[in-house]
Amino acid sequence: MKTVSVVVPVYYNEGSLPLLYERLTEAEAQLAARGCALELIFVDDGSGDGSFAELLKIKEKRPATRVIRLARNFGAVRASKTGLHFVTGDCFMWIAADLQDPPSIILEMIEHWLNGSKFVIAVRAERQDPPLARLFSGLYYWLLRRLVIPDYPRGGFDLALMDKTLLPYIRDSSKNVNTPLLAYWLGFQPVVLSYHRQKRLHGRSRWTFWKRFKFMIDSLLGFSVLPLRLMSLVGVVVSLLSFGYGTVVVVNALLGVRDVEGFPTLVALLTFLLGLIIVMLGIIGEYLWRIFDEINKRPEVVIDEIY
Repeated sequence: MKTVSVVVPVYYNEGSLPLLYERLTEAEAQLAARGCALELIFVDDGSGDGSFAELLKIKEKRPATRVIRLARNFGAVRASKTGLHFVTGDCFMWIAADLQDPPSIILEMIEHWLNGSKFVIAVRAERQDPPLARLFSGLYYWLLRRLVIPDYPRGGFDLALMDKTLLPYIRDSSKNVNTPLLAYWLGFQPVVLSYHRQKRLHGRSRWTFWKRFKFMIDSLLGFSVLPLRLMSLVGVVVSLLSFGYGTVVVVNALLGVRDVEGFPTLVALLTFLLGLIIVMLGIIGEYLWRIFDEINKRPEVVIDEIY
């Protein structure tokens, strides 16, 4: 039998885990009818509620389930990557524990994989997020399409099933990486499915604005050198304009056309250029931090217990 590995990052999902387990066992029975086994890997990302106790209950009901507990919260992306180190199946995927992404879609994705597709993604048919979240997401994916991958799905994707040949590239990637973007960047032509994301019924989302913002910065700076090139272009343009303005001032002063007026202009130019320099240094610092974070040998996550 072929084995399908499903990694589930868990963070404050006490309420949804029992129902998620029911849905996954239903999917497992249908997978068995297709000649496929299911490998379940749960990663508790430092939850502060009863999520870990619920995972142990699942472990008792289904002994083959693997449960990994991290020492603290390291983030959903790193928790998902931790689960990949325990994958032994012929294909793998990760799915959120909040039941907004229906486990039933796994079956449809498996059908395409069994037919030879190495990369299957599921995109949302529509977004029901708050207006501000939709605006931020729209800007984020617009920047991705302009700066990184022109044909990236307009609304992105959260669900992806990949053949085991892709596993080393995702599992062994850098610490600060957007794993869906990396999977798409690898170049495998995906089969694109559509689904309706369910309303969240248990708990509240921990995906805060600042986590979204950090994720956006990691994605843009981790896959594109364009910000640095834009800095160089802006520097050249500003230098040319400054040189031209300085030439006009000097020539007028030598010819006595008018007095050299300058305090307001000087203050405006200085504040603009200093602000521009600070922004440029900040972008360079972001790149340097990512280099430092990769070479300082600090572990990406710390595993507390493995069941």
